[in-house]
Amino acid sequence: MRRIILAAFVVMLLCSCSYAADKFESTYMDVSLDTNQINLYENIPFAQGYWRGSMMYALHMDILVPDSKEPLPLIVFVTGGGFIMAPKNNWIQQRMRLAKAGYVVASIEYRYAPLSKFPLPLEDCKTAIRWLRAHAGMYKIDPSRVGVLGNSAGGYLSAFVGLTNGMKEFDKGDFLDYSSDVLCAADIFGISDVTNIGMDYDEENQKGHASAGATEALWALGTPTFGGKDGGVLAWPEESAYASPITYVEKNAANLVPMLLMHGTDDILVSPGQTDILYQALKAKGAEAERYVVKGAAHGGPYWVQEPVMQVMVDFFDKYLKK
Repeated sequence: MRRIILAAFVVMLLCSCSYAADKFESTYMDVSLDTNQINLYENIPFAQGYWRGSMMYALHMDILVPDSKEPLPLIVFVTGGGFIMAPKNNWIQQRMRLAKAGYVVASIEYRYAPLSKFPLPLEDCKTAIRWLRAHAGMYKIDPSRVGVLGNSAGGYLSAFVGLTNGMKEFDKGDFLDYSSDVLCAADIFGISDVTNIGMDYDEENQKGHASAGATEALWALGTPTFGGKDGGVLAWPEESAYASPITYVEKNAANLVPMLLMHGTDDILVSPGQTDILYQALKAKGAEAERYVVKGAAHGGPYWVQEPVMQVMVDFFDKYLKK
């Protein structure tokens, strides 16, 4: 008897479910496949960095890889951080927009002040590029199509990478059989001359930048207690020129790559004139360069992820890495 009751209950339940399925209709969608899936590979070590003294620290990168049957061009993304940090997780919207446009995007760490000084951060950027070329097959990278982009201190380093193509003095570390050269570089509100970062600002601001405690002094000169030079960037013109991208427009004029420069009118941390002086120097040498000034944009913030701004970046890389 119990079995009969149980069987009847099951039949009623199935009928109820069938009725519910018949009563409520699903919505069917026709979807065109016009966007590729993007995969993230996190915290990949690419170098063992020596900081001040004997302390060692692994440098890492995050890589966004769109699904693709063919190798894709690579953009190396260099984060900013005021010369005193390098958080590779910055600017995910910028990186995702570039990945959606069909680029492998690798965001990298580098050494920074006060535990490190120039040129070690530039060497780290070049090491990352060589590492990516050495492992191109693992991440669907076309090693013949590589560009670099950065914001703020990352823009400075991006410009430096582009301005030092072919200069082997900055190629240190592993994978030296591979090139660190790039086809183009984008510098977003970066520094061009470490002696004049506050060039558009008032006297008090410029005095702060000239201080021995300014982050650009620690970056370019090191800390005096550990073998660096005291007095600020204005006191050491030769060392400051060595750590300034604009120096290499003349020094490496035969190897200049196309460059995109962008700045905001409301930037109160890095003078808009910093990208302008680099732009003027590049154009004077006959180099391919374009510069955009974004009205109302500060040093970072929401303007830099808006579609018109991002489209300028995508168009630039498309021009030199796809066409």
